[in-house]
Amino acid sequence: MGRFNYIILLILLVNNSFTAKGQILIQKINADWQFRQQDEKWYPAQVPGEVHVDLLSNNLIPDPFYRDNEKKLQWIENENWEYKTTFKVSTALLAKENVHLVFDGLDTYADVYLNGKLLLRADNMFRQWQIDVKQQLKPTNILLVRFYSAQRKVDSLAKANLPFLIPDHPRAYVRKAQFHFGWDWGPKLTGVGIWKAVRLEAFDKESVERKFIPPLKVELVQQPDQYGTSFYFKIEGKPVYMKGANYIPSDAFVTRMKKDDYRKILMMAKDAHMNMLRVWGGGIYESDDFYDLCDSLGIYVWQDFMFAGAMIPGDKAFFDNVREEVRYQVKRLRHHKSIVLWCGNNEVDEAWNRWGWQSQFKINAKDSVKLWNDYTRMFRDSIPKWVKEIDPGRPYISSSPKLGWGVKESINEGDSHYWGVWWGGEDFETFEKKTGRFVSEYGMQAMPNYSSVLKYTLPEDRYLFSDVLKNHQKAGNGFTKLAGYLNNYMIDSAKISKLSVEDYTYLTQCVQYYGFKNMILIHQAKSPYNMGTLLWQLNDCWPVASWSITDYYDRAPKAAWYAVKAAYSNHPPKRDTVRPKDLKLTNPKITYSIKGKQLILKSSAFAKYVFVDVVGFKGRLSDNYFDLEAGKEKQVEFVGGLPGKGIKVKSLWDVIK
Repeated sequence: MGRFNYIILLILLVNNSFTAKGQILIQKINADWQFRQQDEKWYPAQVPGEVHVDLLSNNLIPDPFYRDNEKKLQWIENENWEYKTTFKVSTALLAKENVHLVFDGLDTYADVYLNGKLLLRADNMFRQWQIDVKQQLKPTNILLVRFYSAQRKVDSLAKANLPFLIPDHPRAYVRKAQFHFGWDWGPKLTGVGIWKAVRLEAFDKESVERKFIPPLKVELVQQPDQYGTSFYFKIEGKPVYMKGANYIPSDAFVTRMKKDDYRKILMMAKDAHMNMLRVWGGGIYESDDFYDLCDSLGIYVWQDFMFAGAMIPGDKAFFDNVREEVRYQVKRLRHHKSIVLWCGNNEVDEAWNRWGWQSQFKINAKDSVKLWNDYTRMFRDSIPKWVKEIDPGRPYISSSPKLGWGVKESINEGDSHYWGVWWGGEDFETFEKKTGRFVSEYGMQAMPNYSSVLKYTLPEDRYLFSDVLKNHQKAGNGFTKLAGYLNNYMIDSAKISKLSVEDYTYLTQCVQYYGFKNMILIHQAKSPYNMGTLLWQLNDCWPVASWSITDYYDRAPKAAWYAVKAAYSNHPPKRDTVRPKDLKLTNPKITYSIKGKQLILKSSAFAKYVFVDVVGFKGRLSDNYFDLEAGKEKQVEFVGGLPGKGIKVKSLWDVIK
């Protein structure tokens, strides 16, 4: 205890929006933190951090991602948790006219005590909180943050409002990452924590906000044309076809992501020739490192505000809370040249109009009118007004998509989330007739890499479809839907149950490869009618069967990453004309040799989806899941290291023979 460091800044450049009139003395408060379940024993804690990670670091819980441990750890979300530290301040800091205690992020319902006095009650994960502590500070201080269960809080708010109901989940009441409450690709691990930096800022005179100058000229062109209404981006006056993906938080525990972790996943996007990522509205406003890297890599960002798949409360306190969130986040991020669009929410407009909430939840006419009016006030009136006040140059849309995929006009105007593929069970080729003007979501699922399956299972779990495998498949009827696509494209459904988990994993990745390759090629062929394709999704937040094209562990590529890389390149391949299931394959008898960083393969017959599995290899291959022509050599580079001795090669013939 008692350590402190000072940083003296003449100009504060937290978001390039302020100039200082005098010295600002900053003291970080990041050392000697402890945490506990309320009224229990104290343990060491990391700040920034979060309770699940601290429990894991102190060996108080098992790995939440292993087997079905997620289910065994639901008790954590129902408890209150406390964090405390003792810190010293100097006479120089105390002598400043103003001293503020600053929290860049508190997740979420938290009371803050300094030297025993309650100074703040926080209720928004996405806001910065500043408290004047000049009068409360002493040479030695005790800082305590008491967190209350977000799950119990939202449940109580929802119950108190009955019979009025906000569909489709009590999470609608809280300004917290919505995926913390579970999603169809993520675990339910609803935690708490001081998830961003804590510091003291001491100064004599307030900083003055300077005029904001947009870093980039961006236009979103939505003009009537002969087909309907266009939807495309002009960057510095030039139309740009957007090739990319949707981005979710890269870890269920977001504080574990460091700059090198962001660099690794963003390089997977860049190396796949992507030029846009959509930061999805059920996660978080990402770290500065994320946007800095997007700036440097030339990756444009479609930035959702953090609302997804739920209506909202309409009371003044909620609107005031969101207003402060929007103002803080837009000011924090607006200097990034990568950000080209603000979007109000993910799929709420579509959900209200297409998902049948009114009948499902038996919402009466009066409540329906109120819910829709509150929605309109927030996303069509308030947020665009707040954004325009501080970032007038960037475009804003109220919701993504504009129209649901079951609406005929969704193909002719606005952005499109076309989920007839996967959720509707339609073939990939349906995009020949149903490609929208800008396809901002679409996808196909697959298992994670088999190396990941080995990490979260025991041998007794490795059969189709074990309880542990089901716990790592969050999509409704996910395995059933996968069986339909495997039957249509890869293998007769009667044979699926006889597959090993390893071969099943391989086949699901092959069908995801086939799907993304051909869907992207169809979209791009319809340019300039279509001016963007953002697949769902780039990444995972834990090891799970999902639509991701990269694996959680090591951000390793899944099969589909190689398909996307080829399809997004300047020289894309041709579309497949024969489904793999209909190929007449024979034993290719593949041989290989290694020369330095090169793997050289050869086959005696045509081989489909040649998969090179390098056991323990932390890098990636320059190509994988490729086709191999009879008698022709294929050279593959080892990227990011050299292989060990464990190399296995298989092709489609090995699985379906």
